[in-house]
Amino acid sequence: MKKFLPVLLLAFVSLFIFSCDNDDNVVGDGDTYSKVRDATGTFTSADSYTLSMDIGIGNNDVVLVYRRVNNLWQSIPKTYYLDNVTAPNTGRELDYSFDFNTQEVNIRTSANFNQASMSSAEANQYLNNQTFRIVLVPASAGKGTNTVDTNDYNAVIKYYGLNDSNVPITKAN
Repeated sequence: MKKFLPVLLLAFVSLFIFSCDNDDNVVGDGDTYSKVRDATGTFTSADSYTLSMDIGIGNNDVVLVYRRVNNLWQSIPKTYYLDNVTAPNTGRELDYSFDFNTQEVNIRTSANFNQASMSSAEANQYLNNQTFRIVLVPASAGKGTNTVDTNDYNAVIKYYGLNDSNVPITKAN
């Protein structure tokens, strides 16, 4: 019996040690949930080459934006160097960037040339009918020791456990 009592006591204490583990492996701050939205639109001079989407964003959310390129998601901001085949090394640069507040996300293009002068093929590739994926994640998730490469869309979706099979689409204005 004397040998049995220490083993029983050890089992009893270890039960409390493991039951006090408060790490429930939830990514986030408990009241903010990750979300995924798609936005489509065309950049024009009339809207100063800016697409605006009304999306409710929490004060402590992080916004990640990706542009659809050949059925893949590419992180923005992003710079494209456009060389004309007939006049290579023209030095033309087209930038995608975004900003946000608690009400909306604004995605814009800017360039070191007049975007209205783009060929129709370039406009179709870079300005017309563009699709963006907006991922809202809780800011507190970035404070931990586990980090995710936010440039890798698939890594972000996996890390936050997001379902991107049926993402709502928002028409940008």
